[in-house]
Amino acid sequence: MNRYFLVIDAGTGSIRAILFDTTGNQISIAQYEWEHIAETGVAGSMGFDFVHGWELAKRCIRESIAKAQINTSEIVAVSASSMREGIVVYDSEKRELWGVANVDGRSGEEVSSLKKAFPSLESESYAISGQTFALSAAPRLLWLKNNRLSLYKKARYFTMISDWILFKLSGELASEPSNAGTAGSFSLRNRNWDKREFEQCGLKDLFVPIRESGEVLGHISAEASRETGLSRDTLVVMGGGDVQIGTAGLGASKLGDAVVLGGSFWQQVVNIPSDAKLSNEMLLRVNPHVVRGMSQAEGITFFTGLVMRWFRNTFGCGKSYVELEAMAASVPVGSYGITPIFSDRMNYGEWIHASPSFIGLGLDESKYNIASMFRSLEENACIVSAINLENIKAFSGVSPTSITFASGGSNGSLWSQILADVTGLEVRVPVVKEATALGVAMACGIGSGEYKSFEEAGKNIVKIERMYEPNAANHEQYGEIKERWLKVYAKQMELVRDGILEPMWKAPGI
Repeated sequence: MNRYFLVIDAGTGSIRAILFDTTGNQISIAQYEWEHIAETGVAGSMGFDFVHGWELAKRCIRESIAKAQINTSEIVAVSASSMREGIVVYDSEKRELWGVANVDGRSGEEVSSLKKAFPSLESESYAISGQTFALSAAPRLLWLKNNRLSLYKKARYFTMISDWILFKLSGELASEPSNAGTAGSFSLRNRNWDKREFEQCGLKDLFVPIRESGEVLGHISAEASRETGLSRDTLVVMGGGDVQIGTAGLGASKLGDAVVLGGSFWQQVVNIPSDAKLSNEMLLRVNPHVVRGMSQAEGITFFTGLVMRWFRNTFGCGKSYVELEAMAASVPVGSYGITPIFSDRMNYGEWIHASPSFIGLGLDESKYNIASMFRSLEENACIVSAINLENIKAFSGVSPTSITFASGGSNGSLWSQILADVTGLEVRVPVVKEATALGVAMACGIGSGEYKSFEEAGKNIVKIERMYEPNAANHEQYGEIKERWLKVYAKQMELVRDGILEPMWKAPGI
């Protein structure tokens, strides 16, 4: 009998179901976009519609199976990943009460009040969890308590959205470290909840058991079997947060492995020990990895892919990314001094970005044009990535020797080479670049006994397509460009702090 793994991936913009065989080959996919609707009268809100979301999930599951033309008895395991930080709240009967998506920003007042009432709490919590208040669960649950008290009184549990999918399939509530850790109130060292933050904030105990990624949670429930067509013999296996399980899907399962995920947001991730001492500066985020005994230091570059899409749609004159990159390839290093101001380097303790701009444009059309502006954006993304990687090294002592570059940005050969030149590191581009679903398939493989670990699964499944070596002369030149960018960005940020310009984005409570 053939054996298959079913993966449910609940992203910010869509939900999808993907079927893999046991060697990581994608068999079929069904995907639907979804929206997270703002709550009327609640500024910054981004609610999670678990009723409509489950209907879309069921549709994806049925369609992916139909496309694959397989018997559901051949699906040995199912698992899930999701956008991180999004949460679902349940009552004592395990009925969903309330949910928010990942970048819900309704809790600004709660963040501000916590910082005033408990000036040291955020830094104390960060030292344990690697998270700040910006996107964590405590301020959001305080908002629920302050603004929807009747719902809060009924609340008994909360989970992450990937856990919610597995609950809908199995009837069991649990969470796993890589996604639960992004909620805060979690110990990186112990890989379990740390309840002190909730207690100090005046929140009740809403925690569910922690189970590791790859552990079997249960089987498909009778109700889920009726709703999806899945066999009750199929295992339901713990999955993970999209970034962490995605890096495992790229084979990054050893200490010191580094990954740059070049999507709508760029993440720079380095595997570090779970007991690493965190920096008091709170520049970077630190999350539990799906691999036991390991955490991941993470820098985030905001809106990189979205900025490129905006540029293409606004200035690209109908050209594709491939065509724009071909034009940019003839532009020299430094893009004639153009300095883009979009995402700042990661500063998790005070997360705010300057007003979007291009600084240093001239009127010479042969130099200052679509090609040079496009290249400057690619250079800018790599410069911010390099700064974040340097900051990770500074606090952790972990120094990567190469980078695995994945997601949409890695499709560009010029961008891959610029990343190598800016960082001075070898850049490796895998065959499978959208690795989150593949990482979840690996978790299915671990739960069903196909693989012993993420490392073993990576060795069997992950293949490298292209490699880029850094150009030493370009690397030296980019070092100077990086220092200039830092100075220009600081000046632009002054205008934001003075109230003259609006920031591109700022965290709740800033």
